[in-house]
Amino acid sequence: MNQNKRAETQLSGTTAPADALASTRLGKLTSWQSLLFIFLSVAGILLAIKQTFGIAIQGNIFLEVEYYWLFIGIFSATTFLYLPARKRSGGPPWYDLLLGATILAICIYFFLNASDMILMGWSNIPLGIVVWVIMLEAARRAGGIPLVIVILVLGLYPLVADSFPGLLRGISYDFNSTMESHIFRSEGMMGITTKIVADIILGFLVFAGVLLATGAGDFFIDLANCMLGKYRGGPAKVSVIASAFFGSLSGSVFSNVVGTGSITIKTMKKSGYPAHYAGAIEACASTGGVLMPPVMGAIAFVMAVTIGVEYRVIMIAAIIPSFLFYLGLLLQVDGYAAKTGLKGMPEEEIPSIWDVLKRGWPYLTVLIFLVWGLLFMRWEYIAPWYAALLMIGLSFLNRNTWMSPRKFFNTVRQIGELIAQTSALILPIAFVVSGMTITGVTGSVTSGLLSLGGGNMFLVIGLGIIACYVMGMAGLMIVAYIFLSVTLAPAIIQIGDLNQVAVHLFIVYYAMLAGITPPVAAVAFLGASIAGAGPLKTAVTAMRLGIVIYFVPLFFIFQPALVLQGNLWPLIHLLPSCIVGIALICAGSEGYLMGVGKIPRWARLPIAIIGFALSYPSLKVTLVGLIAAVAIIAIILRQHKHASKPVGA
Repeated sequence: MNQNKRAETQLSGTTAPADALASTRLGKLTSWQSLLFIFLSVAGILLAIKQTFGIAIQGNIFLEVEYYWLFIGIFSATTFLYLPARKRSGGPPWYDLLLGATILAICIYFFLNASDMILMGWSNIPLGIVVWVIMLEAARRAGGIPLVIVILVLGLYPLVADSFPGLLRGISYDFNSTMESHIFRSEGMMGITTKIVADIILGFLVFAGVLLATGAGDFFIDLANCMLGKYRGGPAKVSVIASAFFGSLSGSVFSNVVGTGSITIKTMKKSGYPAHYAGAIEACASTGGVLMPPVMGAIAFVMAVTIGVEYRVIMIAAIIPSFLFYLGLLLQVDGYAAKTGLKGMPEEEIPSIWDVLKRGWPYLTVLIFLVWGLLFMRWEYIAPWYAALLMIGLSFLNRNTWMSPRKFFNTVRQIGELIAQTSALILPIAFVVSGMTITGVTGSVTSGLLSLGGGNMFLVIGLGIIACYVMGMAGLMIVAYIFLSVTLAPAIIQIGDLNQVAVHLFIVYYAMLAGITPPVAAVAFLGASIAGAGPLKTAVTAMRLGIVIYFVPLFFIFQPALVLQGNLWPLIHLLPSCIVGIALICAGSEGYLMGVGKIPRWARLPIAIIGFALSYPSLKVTLVGLIAAVAIIAIILRQHKHASKPVGA
């Protein structure tokens, strides 16, 4: 597969979830619905550029509310052009065109009345209800029935809030007042959820689309091949590294699985990895990619706005957890290759590092520029726009990456698809945030969790883990985080006086693991479908391979030094002990420890438990674990020595 073709394959995976990945709704690039979609997407992107950079037209700059209504109207209309009401191919039917035209017209009307909305509290409840219904349908198409049920139940909760007992009791509102809050006020669609999409995420969606359209996915896979391809289990290690890079850029677990997995899973299977194992590796590596510095996808910027800190605080905090996660995954991949005798890639299949760097220096240049803009210039909203422009300029220096007119329009369409999908998922969550806010139930949930936990910090955290898992089941990590950040986070912080950044990262990690944990395991199931493996077997394997993600959040929530917060002196012993502990946990999981060899079946569980003790953020527990580790490794080495002696020796 040539470079351009691979780049197109990777770019086509930037829309999630899985059902949308196979959509052919827009047809050919030159079809009427595709051209209309591109026109609206360009209009929306130009609108965002105008607002982001404060460009005045005849001396006028849009108010924030004016911008939000136009943004909602344009990209909600594109949603009904792009996402079908049910699985089908072909162009959009008349009712989808009607829905798209209706939401666009209403939003333009609200845009024209935005000043009165701010100054006099203007609203139009009948039209607001129409917007509410259409946004629910958009959410159904993008996220499925479960998402709509959550939005409906929690969004209509204000109608009956005073009828519930205990922690669920809140202030009730009539239907019209509820709709007014949902649609016209800062508690609802004019607040944080629209800001997340229209101000924070949008630039990075554009940047990711431009980067991938010019062949970045192909470059990162080739770079990973140069780094690790020749070593045992090389194809699997390439998958891990490439998915880490790709996920950091795309910000989507699903697009990561498709973008890199369509190439790496086939290579892994060819080199001897079973189909379910290859699918599980890709699912785990892609899951961790969205929290991989330096870009980390959209969730980092959502966290920064929610907590009220600079982006670089979140990026720096994610460094050690990401390192530990990928270390654990690489150790298990290596262990499987060692015990099964899998070799690396043939030398002739590994590209020259100099050729790869010569071809890929524009991508590295743009990434360095982006990190510089985010960390040092603090261009949190405008850095991705500058980076996208720089990438387009640099693409013309290479005939394989230059942005031809056809590629440009295809890129715009792909970016529009991603924005439409993301908008349909996140914008309706405003109804949930509004419902929780106006009833005051967020405070009662916080106090209720504290009461339910009986003041026991560990019990409250345990309840929190369950809540994160349930909310994360649909693979909608940002949606889960937005909800839990206003309900669960305050309870955990209050009961343990814990670090705010650590707690919010804790929520994201545990919401994220639902994607690889049965019974839902949407990410693992997508990996299984690409690999041609059994979904449940792939999910169970992914759960084992991603074992680090299940306990590392527990460690950094109690020891914020692991997220580079507070006093960093404990890292002197914490980081080495975590690395050794993770090596032992992975040895227990995979049955192989580097430098020791195969682990006997009887020792796998004990050595994993010892690894957990070594990793635990307590010096006393670490010392006990170290003594136990030395003892059990000595026993295993002695067994190996006896087993290797000739009979009668």
